[in-house]
Amino acid sequence: MSWYHPADIGLAVRTKLADLGYGARLFGRLLASVGTVARRPGLVRDQVHFMGNYSLAIIAVSGVFVGFVMGLQYYYGLQRFGAADSVGMLISLSLVREFGPVLTALLFAGRAGTSLTAEIGLMKAGEQLSAMEMMAVDPVSRILAPRFWGAVIAMPLLAAVFSAVGVLGGWVVSVVMIGIDSGAYWGQMQSNVDVWADVGNGVLKSVVFGFAVSFIALLQGYEAQATPEGVAHATTRTVVVASLTVLALDFVLTAMMFSI
Repeated sequence: MSWYHPADIGLAVRTKLADLGYGARLFGRLLASVGTVARRPGLVRDQVHFMGNYSLAIIAVSGVFVGFVMGLQYYYGLQRFGAADSVGMLISLSLVREFGPVLTALLFAGRAGTSLTAEIGLMKAGEQLSAMEMMAVDPVSRILAPRFWGAVIAMPLLAAVFSAVGVLGGWVVSVVMIGIDSGAYWGQMQSNVDVWADVGNGVLKSVVFGFAVSFIALLQGYEAQATPEGVAHATTRTVVVASLTVLALDFVLTAMMFSI
């Protein structure tokens, strides 16, 4: 049985701490770049279009099918207790509180996050970032920051689309296919979904997820090895790390919001 030498353990711990420190400094630079980015809003607009518009199809289609499934599951579960009219309320609460922000973030990490990592990684492999530094242009402010803030803006919008089409998908299954009263479906939703306590919490979650996913994607691309294999590994790490981070943050935020 082999044992690790204490020096190896110390080196690994020190390396991880250095990586965390570097990531924290990069995150601080991205947050501090809001003033620079605000002076060139066209860069952020283009990134919102690139990440938001190009992710819209998969978000909308996924939201519809999630709404279909939720309509079936909630109906057959609630009819046992004679509360089938509450399907609309449960669908809307589940979407705006949990499924909308979380599933949108996971899909966003797989679609836009990997694209960001690959784009930055290829720019690094092609020495474009080094060329910008030689021309006294900060690549963090010029390249990373617009993509970071564009993703932060796009995430809540995509989460809202996901929740909206999910509610419509649940309506199609519950009202059109099963036959629940349409007034009861929308009435239960309007009476029991609070704008600030429910919708507001979902928006807050989607904003936090936008910060996390976009930062992880940019960090992995910025630190990727300048080789095709390095870019491929960075893209894989983006999906894995971003997905686990979203799920962990979801638990933390849910516990804080409901004071568990």
